[in-house]
Amino acid sequence: MRREGLTGRLRLAGLDVAWSTTIPAPAGNDVLSVVSTVAEELAGRVEALVTRGRVPLVLGGDHSCAIGTWKGAARALASRGSLGLIWIDAHMDAHTVLTTPSGRLHGMPLACLFGHGDPRLTAIAGGAMLDPRRVCLVGVRSFESGEAALLRRLGIRVFFMHEIARRGLHEVMTDALEIAGSGGAYGISFDLDAVNPRDAPGVGSPAAGGIRGPDLLRAFSRMGRDPALAVLEVVEYNPHRDHGGATARLTADAIKALLAPRAFRATEFVQLPSHEDRYRLASHRKRAA
Repeated sequence: MRREGLTGRLRLAGLDVAWSTTIPAPAGNDVLSVVSTVAEELAGRVEALVTRGRVPLVLGGDHSCAIGTWKGAARALASRGSLGLIWIDAHMDAHTVLTTPSGRLHGMPLACLFGHGDPRLTAIAGGAMLDPRRVCLVGVRSFESGEAALLRRLGIRVFFMHEIARRGLHEVMTDALEIAGSGGAYGISFDLDAVNPRDAPGVGSPAAGGIRGPDLLRAFSRMGRDPALAVLEVVEYNPHRDHGGATARLTADAIKALLAPRAFRATEFVQLPSHEDRYRLASHRKRAA
């Protein structure tokens, strides 16, 4: 993302951008231990930034980093009520060890945020959890029955891709904001594989179809001045598949659409490890005094 000029694009949009320290992956082959350690560290950083009145932007590898991002944000905002969340993704990521066909942790983060999963993951940030009444999924088109059943039991609204095609993204995002944002602060977890691979080829788990890039940017632009947006997360970027840098450019445009119209803030990037490239990027935006 740095090579593709993300910082330059954000500076041109009026943001003061700086890169900060790396959160390294610990040594070892136990994937659960590695993910839980990184997620715990990320949760602490997100919590600290939100507590200080900043707006964190986390750029991650696979979606398992969401365990740290949203548990940290939820604990920081607990005194103000529950945190809302719009989860934009081609997948549900709501498996548990009892339903997963692959065993991969990046298919489980959303379940962990509701207390379903290995205790080493659910206990992060003091066991902070989200309120399912303030969470919704947008753009889903690839999932398994076990995770769908969990979301149904929790009463979580899922806007499938066929509903977006029928109603239009603008109407769907209006409903999503009503669910996540009506009770106060909310966040957006944006998995790039929600976008049609023609517009965003550089992702770890591509799925056919999806939201067209221009439609998404228009929807984000309409949301860009919302002061209730407390945290933004963008995941699944894979530079090895990003032909011509199209996905990196779309990522920068999406961030600008959501954050640049807001009051001036300083931005700070923190490098993190991913499952493929051993790095992640987390960006933190500082509110103006």
